[in-house]
Amino acid sequence: MPERKSQPLTVRELAELIGCPFEGDGDVEITGAAGLENAGPGDLVFLTQAKMMPLLEASGASAAVLPPGISFERIPVLRSPDPHRAFVKAVELLWRPYRPAPGVHPSAVVASSARLGRDVSIGALAVVGEEAEIGDRTVVFPLVSIYPRVKIGKDCILHSHVSLREGARIGDRVVLHNGAVVGSDGFGYLEEKDGARRKIPQKGTVVIEDDVEIGANAAVDRAALGATVIGRGTKIDNLVQVAHNVTIGADSVLAGQAGVAGSSRLGRKVILSGQVGVTDHVSVGDEAIVAAKSGVTKDIPPGAFVSGSPHLDIREWRKFWASAPRLYDLVKEVKRLAARVAALEAENRKKR
Repeated sequence: MPERKSQPLTVRELAELIGCPFEGDGDVEITGAAGLENAGPGDLVFLTQAKMMPLLEASGASAAVLPPGISFERIPVLRSPDPHRAFVKAVELLWRPYRPAPGVHPSAVVASSARLGRDVSIGALAVVGEEAEIGDRTVVFPLVSIYPRVKIGKDCILHSHVSLREGARIGDRVVLHNGAVVGSDGFGYLEEKDGARRKIPQKGTVVIEDDVEIGANAAVDRAALGATVIGRGTKIDNLVQVAHNVTIGADSVLAGQAGVAGSSRLGRKVILSGQVGVTDHVSVGDEAIVAAKSGVTKDIPPGAFVSGSPHLDIREWRKFWASAPRLYDLVKEVKRLAARVAALEAENRKKR
């Protein structure tokens, strides 16, 4: 089924709804939104810098969101000091993603002891286990697996192939993308005297707080004891690994292929860029930023910006890599000087 669009809005109506003044013909109808390169009639576009004006000149868009100081008269203009934010608000009005109607598909399996709230949608071949609870207006797409005793809040969206293991707790307005796994066993083993690995029981749970979004094929492991916790408003990208007993503070961002090892703690508004690795039992302070492909091996203070493996303060890291291209020449120079010093010392010994 294709995406669902709202009714067309005039420029005047759209400007009022997103709180922006407009210039030009307010009766022009806007039916969608697009990028500058592929916009057509009825589309709204935006730009933030004057250097992008040639793209707007060549665009077939019907209206644009522009910052103050950039003039354009061929089509209506909505003015905003933050065009990108205003454009996002407009897109929210002009487009709605597909959502199935409430109800339980005949092929879904819902345990008799499960409790479903109002207007819940359960898709084809989905499974809802014993004593599971699903809040009002939550959408469970086809082929989702919800184990026993899982609790899911209101207005959540679980896309196909999501797996929620036993006892996981999901807050309100949580979005789990395709293939995300919440509550799989943590990676914990003890080595026996004969070298065999004994599995440490993973009897804890996972708590996903309100307004969290977790990307496709990401994994959040259950705790060995207690709970792995993903704080309110945190956004986790595709292919991210969050290990057992990790705690992530509110409004943090973990980009693709990042990994956080067991029992580490991330504060509020932490940013882990792509392919960052955080070792176990490490603390990352509030609002810290870790650059892509960095390896975090010790605690990071609040507000720090680090890079490298092992990580360094970003300023030290930049100094190091600024000098790196000259290292080969420096090594040659040091060898030449060492040879010169050795020759001078030999000459002095002869004179004695």
